[in-house]
Amino acid sequence: MALEALKEIARKIIGSTNIDRKFVEEIVRDIQRALIKADVNIKQVKEISEAIKKRALSEEIPEYFDAREHVLKIVYEELLKGVGEGLEIPLKKAKIMLVGLQGSGKTTTAVKLAKYFKDRGLKSAVVAGDVWRPAAFEQLKQLADANSIAFYGYKGLSAVEVVKKALEVAKEDIIIIDTAGRHALEKELIDEMIEIAKIANPDYKFLVLDAAIGQLASKQAKAFHDAIGINGIIITKFDGTAKGGGALSAAREIGIPIAFIGTGEKIEDFEKFDPASFISRLLGMGDIKTLVEKVERIAKEEEIDAEAFLKGTFTLKDIYKQIEAMNKLGPLKKVLEMIPLFGLKIGDEVIELTQEKMKKFKVIMDSMTEEELLNPRIIDSSRIRRIAIGSGTSPQDVKELLKYYETVKSFMKRMKKGKIPLKGFKFGI
Repeated sequence: MALEALKEIARKIIGSTNIDRKFVEEIVRDIQRALIKADVNIKQVKEISEAIKKRALSEEIPEYFDAREHVLKIVYEELLKGVGEGLEIPLKKAKIMLVGLQGSGKTTTAVKLAKYFKDRGLKSAVVAGDVWRPAAFEQLKQLADANSIAFYGYKGLSAVEVVKKALEVAKEDIIIIDTAGRHALEKELIDEMIEIAKIANPDYKFLVLDAAIGQLASKQAKAFHDAIGINGIIITKFDGTAKGGGALSAAREIGIPIAFIGTGEKIEDFEKFDPASFISRLLGMGDIKTLVEKVERIAKEEEIDAEAFLKGTFTLKDIYKQIEAMNKLGPLKKVLEMIPLFGLKIGDEVIELTQEKMKKFKVIMDSMTEEELLNPRIIDSSRIRRIAIGSGTSPQDVKELLKYYETVKSFMKRMKKGKIPLKGFKFGI
């Protein structure tokens, strides 16, 4: 994704040996190119780049910082201003209405949003308010059933009638209303959307925007806002293939906060938008807060010792459970990118466990003794040969598992409540 170029810029700053005017101007040009390629509004690109240049060349370097850290801090702060504020949503009863263009991902987002609240202790439900797209009813129902989320939908009724009937019987804490995808100029669907908003009287009206929408985002966002008064934006498909800058620009331009972002195809690939964490990750500066929250939530579901996981004191028995949960946590590379500065240091060569490798590791551990699982340090060459034979794998496979265990253990030990190796460099955590 175009915004990923910002990580390379951060690496360039950290690796520099001479921060002078020429270097600052070069960095500013790099940032401009990255933001323009990401479809960020030209006016905003100019504002951000000019602010970075002015501050980097005129501000006095604070105590405990060196020139590299100071410039990177300025880049971080000005990019943070560029994305605006997030939206705080209390964990209490609420009705949420989703609107957006055709193909923006509203139906999947409805279930992702419902699961987000379900994972935090609230009973969630979805309402099939899209009666125009033939597959919408079944898609929403299947996704809701698969994630143990209440579903309300009635075939043969108008969208307004469906919503009205659902709200009469739904007792859940969070009720999410899916609506038909539309274009801003389709009067019939706009009128339907306005009528649903009147009947539902939702606490939140979220506009769902595809990250790849580009410069059209602002125009579309304004049209929906003028129609029903949007109070939050959800950006979907922000998974590394989309540009994303247009949607970010739209939110800032019309003054509406971003509430959530969808980061992948899985229902779990969905998170509350935290501007500081978002920019930190774009720059490769990590996101300890999100990682800790994710680990703790999954640990509870899988009965994993989260405290041991984060302290790096776990055993191979814990690794066994963690591998079972890895699909939910995400690929190893994505996890490491949440750790401060590792995002600047790791490359594509970092191990990303595939489903096949996860299964192989579990088979290897099934061939270990209880003592070996609890104390991997006792596994010498003779034990490695025995384990390999017993699991039908090779000694190299067993060594790879042990290396993975030590790598994760080492990384987790280095996470000290968000502190990172650069002196004084604690922003964005």
